[in-house]
Amino acid sequence: MLSLLSTKDQKRLSSALIQKGLRSTKQRASVYHSILDKQDHPTADDILIRVRRNLPTISLATVYNCLETLVDCGLVRQVNLDRASTRFCPNLAPHAHFKCSATGKIFDLSLDEASIKTLKSILPSGFKAQNFELSFSGSTNLSFN
Repeated sequence: MLSLLSTKDQKRLSSALIQKGLRSTKQRASVYHSILDKQDHPTADDILIRVRRNLPTISLATVYNCLETLVDCGLVRQVNLDRASTRFCPNLAPHAHFKCSATGKIFDLSLDEASIKTLKSILPSGFKAQNFELSFSGSTNLSFN
């Protein structure tokens, strides 16, 4: 199952897991691959469907456990928009999300250093952000095939 991942992604996964005292498993590798392969901010249910193509007996509980491990290891981020299911994002760079209300698709929005600095500047004195989540919702005039 590790062969689904590129050599670079295999090394990133193994290194992150070793730092937490964990080992790489075919389930973890398959869940990680399903997020990296199609970077569409999938839910745990989406991931379960994808992973079952290679691991037909994997359970939703195992997928959730793998996702928790990947988040804890800093390999993916949780994305919580509205009251919808948690989604998972492999983009670890500071960025915002945009959810199209018409299609439900979620897009990563790059943030430059000036934007990040401006966002941090609104924090009250004595506050220091370790992380932030910025999301937008609305519609796009883009066509999707």
